[in-house]
Amino acid sequence: MLRAVLDRLKKNDDLVTCSVPVDPKFELGAVLSHFRNEQPILFSSVTGSKVSVAGALYGNRRIICDLLNTTLEDRIFKIMNAVANPGKPRIIDKGPVQENVIRGNIDLRALCPFPISNERDSGPYITAGIIAYRDIDSRCTHMAVRRFQVNEGNSLNVLVSGASPHLLNMLTECEKNNKTLECAVILGYDAAFLLSSQIGSQKYGLDKYAVDSAMRGEPLELVRCRSIDFEVPAYAEIVFEGVIHPGRKGKEGPFAELMGYYSELGTSPLMEITTVTHRNDYIFQHAFPCREEHLVYGMIKEAELYAALSSVVDVLDVNLTIGGGCRLNAVVSIRKRSPGDGKSAIITTLGAYKDIKHVVVVDEDVDIFDPLDVEFAISSRFQASTDLVMIAGALGSPLEASHLERGMTDKLGFDATKPLGAASQNYARAKIPGFENSLDINKYLGPLKKKQRGETA
Repeated sequence: MLRAVLDRLKKNDDLVTCSVPVDPKFELGAVLSHFRNEQPILFSSVTGSKVSVAGALYGNRRIICDLLNTTLEDRIFKIMNAVANPGKPRIIDKGPVQENVIRGNIDLRALCPFPISNERDSGPYITAGIIAYRDIDSRCTHMAVRRFQVNEGNSLNVLVSGASPHLLNMLTECEKNNKTLECAVILGYDAAFLLSSQIGSQKYGLDKYAVDSAMRGEPLELVRCRSIDFEVPAYAEIVFEGVIHPGRKGKEGPFAELMGYYSELGTSPLMEITTVTHRNDYIFQHAFPCREEHLVYGMIKEAELYAALSSVVDVLDVNLTIGGGCRLNAVVSIRKRSPGDGKSAIITTLGAYKDIKHVVVVDEDVDIFDPLDVEFAISSRFQASTDLVMIAGALGSPLEASHLERGMTDKLGFDATKPLGAASQNYARAKIPGFENSLDINKYLGPLKKKQRGETA
């Protein structure tokens, strides 16, 4: 999983290695943030630890598509196919993730260089960990990226909020029936596993290991855990097996989350780690808070939005922008066929997903992944008196600061599409004949490094 990802990133010139010693407290995160968490970096020398750290592996949409063996244009259909046609995982007798087994006297903080990312964070956190558990009734496997506050000894705080309704309901049921929930925290996975974790458990009710098997195009290989009745990926780097006891909670936070604002001190369930398994020379996987998991979460929501829009207009693509936390702002590309298509696309987008505050609808000649091109469309094709849709006092994202303050959110839609008919001729964009779509700049200047091409990764 992770090692294959690192090999592929290196082969594609997408991975850089930092061999200068870095402190996991603030410094490591500062290096990742310099590249807006889009540049995959392997830190081979981390202060106070012999364990290497891999960070920002899945913060770039192009890289994720490449790792999934798909393209930006086809990603939505690959996701839809995996949800509609889940595969079947395979259990094998043994796997590298269990090359080492630790039971008893577990000291989590001695095992990995858990980073502290921001000034007011309450302590070290696991931010790339995926919690996996089995539904008590359906026996389906569910999983989600959660943040885990690393406490002393063998204890983790697991953030369980309304953003993870299935896990929240499962823990509520366990408390009612005074049962423990067996679960595992998995680190060292690939893009298919991460993307599959973001499929809505409550919405689809699918076994996510099965979705993963379809996403990767072959069965996900699993091994049985050593202390709980569960299975985990055989080729992961580290697995923390454990249980959440009913009603047992501890203080958690503050922590800088979506959009870089701090959560307040609260309480969250405590997970008791019963066994740790890991590969030889294991690599710790890290994600600077609130970027990588939000990008892949947004990619899943883009597929859902596309499906909703496709029954209303001729939709071409959807982008939940990184600047909006991959939740709050959408750009929709349509092939306009009727005068009302732009407004209909706005209404559908704002109604399909409550987190979205703003949506811009553009024509097919606008690149929805280029902020300059979207600004071009707003600047030259939008008039506020006729093309603006505003809805006051609607439901919004519980992770958005101004919504939290008011308990409601105002929504805006921008119809930045061209008029139809003869008037559309006034909006024809200038072209350079023969070079409308692309230019192989290497032909003129020789091979350029990514930085010279203006790419972050």
